[in-house]
Amino acid sequence: MQTVSLEGKGDLVEWRMAARDLLLAGVPPQEINWRQKDAAALELFPAQTMALPDAINTTQTMTVPKAFLDIAAAAICHSDPGRFQLLYRILWRLQRDRTLLAVRPDVDVVHLHSLEKSVRRDYHKMTAFVRFKEVGQEMMDSRRRFFAWFEPDHHIVARVAPFFQRRFTDMDWVIATPKGIAAWDGKNLKTSTEPGDNPGLTDAADELWRTYFSNIFNPARLKVKAMQAEMPKKYWKNLPEAGLIPGMIAGAQASVVAMAERAASQPPAFHDRLQRTARDGPALPTGVPGALPDSIDALRQQAKSCTRCPLHCKATQTVFGEGPEHAAIMVVGEQPGDQEDLAGRPFVGPAGQVFDAAAKSAGLDRAGLYLTNAVKHFKYEPRGKRRIHQRPNTGEVQQCKWWLKLELDLVKPKLVVAMGATALSALTDGRGKLADLRGRVLDDGEGRSLLVTVHPSYLLRLPDPLKKAEETARFQADIAQATAFGRTG
Repeated sequence: MQTVSLEGKGDLVEWRMAARDLLLAGVPPQEINWRQKDAAALELFPAQTMALPDAINTTQTMTVPKAFLDIAAAAICHSDPGRFQLLYRILWRLQRDRTLLAVRPDVDVVHLHSLEKSVRRDYHKMTAFVRFKEVGQEMMDSRRRFFAWFEPDHHIVARVAPFFQRRFTDMDWVIATPKGIAAWDGKNLKTSTEPGDNPGLTDAADELWRTYFSNIFNPARLKVKAMQAEMPKKYWKNLPEAGLIPGMIAGAQASVVAMAERAASQPPAFHDRLQRTARDGPALPTGVPGALPDSIDALRQQAKSCTRCPLHCKATQTVFGEGPEHAAIMVVGEQPGDQEDLAGRPFVGPAGQVFDAAAKSAGLDRAGLYLTNAVKHFKYEPRGKRRIHQRPNTGEVQQCKWWLKLELDLVKPKLVVAMGATALSALTDGRGKLADLRGRVLDDGEGRSLLVTVHPSYLLRLPDPLKKAEETARFQADIAQATAFGRTG
């Protein structure tokens, strides 16, 4: 019996070199005892490792289908101690049957594909559930640095590290796991098979994850088994948002009942009364300079009777801006949503909660901001008992710009934060695209600074968890810029 010890931590080359020598020496699979060195060290009576035999026929050419090498590169990362034996047995059989991998019912082929599938799934979970924690931000001129802890089932760190390098190339990071460490410093990607330590870090983004997760959770569509299949419990302990899951599941039924009772979205009883008051109220200002209000409160009162576009016919009420009259920072969103329409206040719905969490984590006090929307009435489409948000068109944005300009003139903010394409269009008359201007502080041509970012509702709609994480981090960085401006401006 030939005993071969390998490090066996996802390195295909290591196994491939040993397997090649054994194959050329004509050693059949049943005469080889493959062992991993870590496991061998724990054996009470370890078998002695023998030198590999000399090749009997060094002129023989050994080839395998490329498909085998591809799938072997994944299977070798599996934690199954029998993977070395399985791969060598298939390699041995391939020398006699080149079509072996096409025989899907074959026991060895089935086992090989199950290992590859398990590694692929572990890879996917790591890309989805790594949560970076920011560390060491004291040097403002250095790159931002992050640390993450993850517990994979298999030896996949070196395999998945290039993915994180591509996604997060603009920051320094370390991902530590019990099966190895990966690190990126902007120039070099380093991996090792040494186990890392979990320091149990937390940061302000944890609260943002919880806010985001609580807002995308739909109790009416809860399927516990499907959710746990996608987000297995073994990952929960390292996910900041996972602490909410038991409570959400326990309260799902009550939440559904509450949602039905709200019937969201049916216009409440006072809708008609507010509409009637608006119709019978004072006439809308004509735009004559002498008739313009001289305070935000007076402007807010006039806006209650706004009929500048058809949106007022279906909306419950005008949702005007709120905040200090001379706030240094004005935040402009798109339009009020369902909950804002009912409450009569901006940024109180799910998107507003995402904004609040990002502002809180960035140290930006909402009470010091003037919050408003480019359009003051809720535009929606009735669908059963629900009111589905509809994007305002250019004409509606232009009509409402009359109010937005007066708000800007009265508040006189030093910085305007445009959240979303509609706000950007209203503030710049459609000059420039959001993707080109995002994250930059610009001169708006009126003596004010303009910071462009996405609307928080965009984050709530993203289906890809990785894309969500990336965009949420960028949004938080944009809000942090506004915070820095408020401190220095």
